[in-house]
Amino acid sequence: MVYVILISCLVIGVPIAFSIVATLLYFMAVGEFPYHLRIVATQMFTGIKSYPLLAIPLFILAGDLMNESGITVRIIAFTSILVGRFRSGLALVNIWASVVFAGLSGSAVADTSAIGRVFIPEMEKKGYPRDFAAAITAASSVIGPIIPPSIPVIIYALTVTGVSVPALFLAGILPGILLACFLSVYVIIFAGHYEHKEQTKSSESLKSTLIQGIIPLLMPVFVVGSILFGVVTPTEAASFAVAYALFVGLFLFRELKLSDLPGIFGRSMRDSAVIMIVISAVAAANWLLTYNRIPNIITEFALDFMTEKWMFLIVVMILFLFVGLFLEGIAAMLVLVPILHPIAVSMGVDPTHFGILVVFNLMIGLITPPMGLCLFVADSIAEVGLSRLSRQILPLFVVELIVLIIITFLPVTVIGLPRLFGM
Repeated sequence: MVYVILISCLVIGVPIAFSIVATLLYFMAVGEFPYHLRIVATQMFTGIKSYPLLAIPLFILAGDLMNESGITVRIIAFTSILVGRFRSGLALVNIWASVVFAGLSGSAVADTSAIGRVFIPEMEKKGYPRDFAAAITAASSVIGPIIPPSIPVIIYALTVTGVSVPALFLAGILPGILLACFLSVYVIIFAGHYEHKEQTKSSESLKSTLIQGIIPLLMPVFVVGSILFGVVTPTEAASFAVAYALFVGLFLFRELKLSDLPGIFGRSMRDSAVIMIVISAVAAANWLLTYNRIPNIITEFALDFMTEKWMFLIVVMILFLFVGLFLEGIAAMLVLVPILHPIAVSMGVDPTHFGILVVFNLMIGLITPPMGLCLFVADSIAEVGLSRLSRQILPLFVVELIVLIIITFLPVTVIGLPRLFGM
């Protein structure tokens, strides 16, 4: 009956957080908890009563500030200098602009929206089919939450398992770059026949473009570097990111006005509230599951049937890819990881490796129908229809699946950098 209530709520469009709370209330009403309303409220509040969680709204605010500071055009111009002269140059610029943008927003949806509004019309002018332009924009935006700083990674580390944030940040760099390389190879081979005209710039213009492109890149370097070397906590680094974004927008690029700030703050508060409500609801659910020893029971059951680590990793890949079809990534992670993480540790899977696998898996779900958020955002810009967009995204999904298999069974691609830094 519990699952019937949860699935019914999701089917009729009830937000995931409220669906979980409704399920909890029913479960506790028919169980042994006479003060279930008080317990649910207490556990929800306890789940978000954490200083490190302040990093989430701060990083969201920093990303919104940078997005409004005119950096998108500058990032595109910067990456165009680096890769735009190659075969399928504009598609390559799209991909590697997402790599740069990943260090600013940490959000795939924000990446799709910001870059897509510029790239989709521009790629169509250069001869690319509009649906292909939308598909490559959505597919490359998956890189956003993998390369640090990443909001899903912070949530994973702080609210789910307690894995080191610096280690996870470092662990996401190579998989993100690997994904960009594989997508680049795909567009060079299969999109090279589309028309692309070279653009020439004066040396002075090139110098100015490079300088303006490097300025946004300094933010993730400072943020990740300061966390990595123990100078600041993730929350303090997020505060620095906000200050840096304000300085760049107001004084360097001067495209951010004081009158813009109330709207930006309001939007960031709304986005943060959505995430926090999900975290609080799942925290209450996890408390109830732990009270009833559900994770222990599932762990014992899994260890009886999955005797090899590779078997467990394959099952996890399939599970998260399936769940990603229907659930938003952060919600799915908060629900499933507290159950699967102890099994992974028991199987000998490195916690940092497992964390990146989970994030990578669920971010692929952002480009898979029927619930892929990045697909919806890309289609809202391109207006080509989800059926056409889904056909174009399929081979790109296969490319990302290949990268997922590589990082799953070659752990050095994930944990190599953290170990190099002694983590």
